[in-house]
Amino acid sequence: MCGIVGYIGSRPAVPILMEGLRRLEYRGYDSAGIAALAGGVIDRRRASGKLGNLDALLRDAPLKGTLAIGHTRWATHGKPSEENAHPHMDCTKSLVVIHNGIIENYLEIKDALTASGHKFESETDTEAVVHLIEEKIKALSKRARADFNDPLLFEAVRQALNEVRGAYALAVLWSKAPGTIIAAKTASPLVIGLGTGESFLASDVPAFLEHTRNAVFLDDGEMAVLKSAGCSYFTLAGKKVRKQVHPIAWDRTMAEKAGHKHFMIKEIHEQPEACEDSMRGRLYPLRDGVLQREAGLDPAVLRGLRQIYLVACGTAHHACMIGRYWIEDLADVPAQVEIASEFRYREHVLGPKDLVVAVSQSGETADTLAAVRSAKDKGSKVFAVCNCVGSAITRAADFVLYTRCGPECGVASTKAFIGQLTGLALFAVHAGIARGSLKEARAREIVEDLVRIPGRIRAALKLEPRIIEIAEALHKKSNFLYIARHLNFPIAMEGALKLKEISYIHAEGYAAGELKHGPIALVDGDIPVMVIATRSKVQDKLASNVMEVRARGGRCIILCAEGDKVDAGKDDYVLRLPPMDELLSPIVNVVPLQLLAYHIAVLRGCDVDQPRNLAKSVTVE
Repeated sequence: MCGIVGYIGSRPAVPILMEGLRRLEYRGYDSAGIAALAGGVIDRRRASGKLGNLDALLRDAPLKGTLAIGHTRWATHGKPSEENAHPHMDCTKSLVVIHNGIIENYLEIKDALTASGHKFESETDTEAVVHLIEEKIKALSKRARADFNDPLLFEAVRQALNEVRGAYALAVLWSKAPGTIIAAKTASPLVIGLGTGESFLASDVPAFLEHTRNAVFLDDGEMAVLKSAGCSYFTLAGKKVRKQVHPIAWDRTMAEKAGHKHFMIKEIHEQPEACEDSMRGRLYPLRDGVLQREAGLDPAVLRGLRQIYLVACGTAHHACMIGRYWIEDLADVPAQVEIASEFRYREHVLGPKDLVVAVSQSGETADTLAAVRSAKDKGSKVFAVCNCVGSAITRAADFVLYTRCGPECGVASTKAFIGQLTGLALFAVHAGIARGSLKEARAREIVEDLVRIPGRIRAALKLEPRIIEIAEALHKKSNFLYIARHLNFPIAMEGALKLKEISYIHAEGYAAGELKHGPIALVDGDIPVMVIATRSKVQDKLASNVMEVRARGGRCIILCAEGDKVDAGKDDYVLRLPPMDELLSPIVNVVPLQLLAYHIAVLRGCDVDQPRNLAKSVTVE
């Protein structure tokens, strides 16, 4: 949610920031702005809508300077408008702030500042912060030397943030400290880029990856002082801290569209490689393998487990639902799946013999991070499955397995989901071996099937021409049902979620056995029903559900295996995949559903990569 960029160095800052903001467009936004410092004066440009509007404004009224901060806003407090767009300024117009997150006590701060004479120009919670810093500068200036402006700004920001409650990643410029940017974060992502004679800050690495691969990830409650010569780091108590520099392995081109119309379709087609990369070097040895070697999870911990909780949001939650089947089947340990936004507010009987598996693409999902901290407070260990190195969840977890999917820019997650499933399958296999519940011969069979999965995903991608035909026939429909059973029930939910997210069509995923308990009332000749009917121990049961749908005039899209006899009606569509064992079939079966959602959305003229009201990383509650 929101994008933050900043630059200090010797080059013109605005072109660097605009390119950085473009690379953060996938996060979702409704307005944008930039503030730059030149000649001792801060100036800014803001525009509602897409970055093209800000770009046009900058062409007519350029900003100069080698020190600047920029922002793309996703509205929380106040409607999308130029007045509510960041950066926000204080009363003197010498101080400017950009912010991602939510200030929970902003009304209390705003009322106090208004009473003392401050004039507010927006409806945002962020503006309360810039006026609060202004107030702190006034108080500190009475006893500070005239040449003491950099430390004065740092101390003013530090004091102000100690009065703020909520989530924030922010950056501050002051015209009287022309060689400095102050940055800070709590519960919202912020990363520093270290170049030669220049420094960067951003919400995410792609914003500055063209210029440097050296990144420093701020932890909650930390501040950074950025200068062109380098950066220093502090706690909110003012204590200096040392930070690790993380070299970023992937390059800028991995975050570009590579000739595809949208990031989403590019990332769908990258899924064979995402799966391969996520399991490369991790299949063997089966005993004392990847969980110990790479994640640091001792087999003794796995053998002593009482229960596993899988915690996530959105698409990652669907991955956890499938992971539960695998863990209970292969590792023989009870597993529960929890929506993180609910888990964090429940009272749990958690303890040292419980393991919480937290799954997140970004590693910054606010509710999942809060659930992780809640689990640790109760003495449980946390195992993270995550795509982003150095993210907040990976830093909070005891054990981490990275999914190696590279940057995912489309808001609707695709290849990260495949990576999460691959990671959870690896976890289940190795946990089963460690616990003695999975015999080595069976484990080798599963591993051999895992090795074949990327090829089967490639076969699924070859269905795209037929899926486009189906999309052309059905894209004007208003409602869809997705049904499946057992391991593929979560895939029905994921397929429905993808369609909702990017096409704005109402869609629901159901366990097929539940049809007769209510949802079948919706079935008529105008509602397409996607049926995931690949080979499984409940395939015959699912065939009966198809007949129930057809008897009520429903039109089915049936996903099945090559060679299977399918009783398809004259108005039904059939998609065939290579036959495979049910256990790992969800990793492949989701691909045609992703393609169908994508092509329906394109035909409906939707903004596929930036669907309305959504953001890539949900970093606020």
